[in-house]
Order: sequence, then structure tokens, then C-alpha cells
Amino acid sequence: MARPTLREASTKIIATVGPACDSVAMLTQMIEAGVDVFRINTAHGDRESHSQTLENIRQASQDTGFPAAVLLDLSGPKIRLGHLVEDPLVCELGMELVFIRDETASEPHELPSSYPRLLDELEVGDTVMLADGIVSLRVVSNDGHRAVCTVTAPGTLRSRQGINLPGVKLSVASMRREDVDNAIWGAQEGIDFISLSFVRSASDVRSLKDLLTSYESTALVIAKIEKREALEDLDKIIAAADGVMVARGDLGVEIDVAETPVAQKRIIDACTKQLKPVIVATQMLDSMHHCPRPTRAEASDVANAILDGADCCMLSGETAIGDYPLKTVETMSRIMQHTERALLPANQSVWGTLNNDHPITSAVAQSAIMLAESIEARALVIATRSGGTAWVESKLRSLVPTLGVSDNEQALRRMNLFWGVKPVRVSQLDDPAQLFDEITAWGCRAQMLSGSERVVMVTGGGVMDRAHNLVVVHTVDPDKCCVSI
Repeated sequence: MARPTLREASTKIIATVGPACDSVAMLTQMIEAGVDVFRINTAHGDRESHSQTLENIRQASQDTGFPAAVLLDLSGPKIRLGHLVEDPLVCELGMELVFIRDETASEPHELPSSYPRLLDELEVGDTVMLADGIVSLRVVSNDGHRAVCTVTAPGTLRSRQGINLPGVKLSVASMRREDVDNAIWGAQEGIDFISLSFVRSASDVRSLKDLLTSYESTALVIAKIEKREALEDLDKIIAAADGVMVARGDLGVEIDVAETPVAQKRIIDACTKQLKPVIVATQMLDSMHHCPRPTRAEASDVANAILDGADCCMLSGETAIGDYPLKTVETMSRIMQHTERALLPANQSVWGTLNNDHPITSAVAQSAIMLAESIEARALVIATRSGGTAWVESKLRSLVPTLGVSDNEQALRRMNLFWGVKPVRVSQLDDPAQLFDEITAWGCRAQMLSGSERVVMVTGGGVMDRAHNLVVVHTVDPDKCCVSI
């Protein structure tokens, strides 16, 4: 059955595109399996490959009829290794490795980096974490040209893997030249979401927003939380951003790994209070890189993120370079559906409170949910031109199946980030009677609605004339829906 359906998971799936899944055929299957948003990681590949990936995603969306969204992930001030002479490089305990200023290594033990000022900011005694903390080094000397380090935690390194300096405040700018160039490309291509890595303050987010505005882009900006400085400025960062990503890979290296689970809960809770979508990312089903089944701990990790209030869960290497990209999506969707059965009808931390920025929309959304639950409505329909009302409703966590209907393609794709909101395309929003007929026809064709069932509809001010927000109860006409479920 074509997506969306009323029975699919409410928590959204973001899948990273890479060599394992970048064909139109595979992307199509992944959409059908439950992917809502595809991530293009600019840390890998070039403009030509990113353009081809975007073209393939849009073709797959067209083939399935589902408006899959695109997240462009900017690298930000991410420091990475350059090209190693020996790739992969096996690092043994006590082994000496040397950071150099050159971008290319000439000896197997030399480590070039993407950050020219790295040697200026490394001090004797500093800890250097590589490859998401798998390999750990300690600086023993630095003459300004070569920083000698010893391996304190062994492992295997590959070219272009990340470098983390826990506790070291770097002077690198929030966006490098490549990030600006990629953001401009994303704006010109109509990308839906753009995320910035290693956000340290709210001003970093505002800088990216200002850049996008100058190119008349309406892309939502996602702040990736992966630095201790970001945790210290968390509320302001969330207020400045349109959404947040809990990027646990680098966050778990920048802070003590033991702090990461509580930090994740804190970030999700803060986003919920500000009605901002939150994505939990990194190593969610990591073992499925090479195994067709996840570990029990990974399944619990996905479930706990949902129970904590995450709007989306993201797959990274599992789909980009893993052996089982499609199976990984199917597994995550299955875990989500089972977990969501344990959720209460409404999230008590939000229910009964009004958002100060959107008090009327918030009140109407709450009332609509209460009405839909009390009359056992088959579905809650939100008619919207921008997706704003759907945004507010999604944070209330109603378990009544919710459709976000719009004639605006951008709004449909944007709603893929909102928990529980299933985007449905309609031809127009101006004629209420025709709109009801289109929703009824869609539901009956998909065998999701039958005669005499009730549907609650919420509209924003831009849909019906002179209506700031309107709630309508619609009973499906049996004569227009003869399909029984």
C-alpha cells in the first residue's frame, strides 16, 4: 500500500544516503519501508555526487508518490584527518604518531589534518580522540611543526575520520568556506532542512539562518548538539534553531560517555518545552552495518529515544555504507511501531500547557486532540499551507492518526520531520467541501476510512477565510465511501 498509511510509525526515520543505497531503486524501496527524510552528508563526496544523490531522491519520491524530504548536513568546524599513507592504519598501544602541518602525510606514522591551526592549539598533556573516540592519543611534545603523541587507546584509523579535542576551545569559525558554499547550494536547490555540526552558541545558528535568508531559502535550520559549549548554551540554541539533533557520536567524545544518556534526555526535554523537533542520531542500529539483526541493546536504545520524546531517529553508516540498508530501515520501523503502542494518549508533560509563542494554535490543537479522542475519531486532519499548525500539534503526541494535508509541496516535505504527522497531498485548500471529499476519497481508496466514521479537521488562518483557527467534525458519507475495512 502506498504511503502514508494510518498504521505506520509516528516517529520519523531519517536515513543517510551513501554508496550502499544511492540508486533510485533502493531509495524507492526505503521510502516504501518507512524513510521520511534522506540525509546528504557533505563531509563525504563532492558536489557532483551530492547533486546526483538529490536528483535520485527526488526521482524516488516521484515514483512512490511520497514527498520524502532532504536534510543537508554541513560539516561545520569538524576537524578531520587528511589522507593517510597507510589506510587503514592500525594503532597499537604506546605507538608514536605525529600530527603535521602538511595536508598530506609522507610517512605511515604521520597524521595530517583539515585544520591548519591544529598545532597552534595543541598543548602537551592534551587528549586527542580519533574516529568517534575509538583511538585515543596523548600529546607528549609540540615544537610548532610536529606534535608527537602516544596511543593510549588502540584501534584502527582511516583517512577523513574525525578528530576531537575534549576540553579544548578551538578558534575555528562556526562555518568554513565549504559549509557556506554547500549551504548556498542547498538554498538554491530547495533543500528542506540544513543542519550545522559542532554548534557552540546561538549565534552560530543565526549566522546560518542569515545566510539562507539572503538567498530567500525557507529551509529549516537544525542545530547539532555535540560540544560541551552547546550544552552550556542549550536553551538559547534551541530558541534560535528550528530543530535540534542529538549527535551522540561526537557528543559522547566531547563529554564523558557516562554523561551522554542524561544529556540526551535533557536535550529532548528542553526541545519539547520549546516545541522544537528533536532528532536522536548515531549508532542507533550500529551492528546492522554487517549483521542482519540488531543487538537487544540497540533495539532498547531506539525505544528509549521514542519514550523520551524524540521526533525522529537517524540512521547513519547503517544505510550509507552498511550491508543491509533496507533491512535496517524495516527493523527500525518495526521497533518504533511496537514502542509506540506503550505510549499514553497524550504526553502529560505538555498536555494542558500553552506555548507562549503560539497560544491560540496550541490551544486549538489541544482541543482538537481531546475532541478526536473523546469521539473516537478515525483520524485527525490538519489542513495547512505552511505546516505550522501541524508543527504545534505534533509536540502534543496524540495517538489519533494525524494527516497533514496541503497543496504546498514544501509544506508536505517539511511535515516529514514532525512526529505523528503523515503528509497527504490535496489539490487545493480553499473549498472546504471539496477538501472533505478529497480526504474521504483518499481514505477510502487506501481502505483507511469507511462510511459513518468521524474525522476531526483543524485549519489554520491561511486556509479558510476569516478563520484564525477552526475545528470541524466531519462524518464520512457512506455513499462516497463504499469500501469496508
